[in-house]
Amino acid sequence: MAPKKRCQLQNETPCNSAALRIVGQCPHCRAEFCGTHRLPEHHNCNKLEDCRQQAYERNKAKLESERTVASKMTTV
Repeated sequence: MAPKKRCQLQNETPCNSAALRIVGQCPHCRAEFCGTHRLPEHHNCNKLEDCRQQAYERNKAKLESERTVASKMTTV
């Protein structure tokens, strides 16, 4: 039987907890973490800023595509 996967937190004090099977993998850096460190903010994910920038660009493009332009009405 294979040994349990451990949290891959790289900090001054490494975490030795078991990594979560389903939700323990970070979608950005693909490392596996325990329940405490599974969120990108909690393990100082190095690709988090790239993710934020991509989300910003997607939202900006969507908002600009949905912008309505009102035509000016003339009074006679």
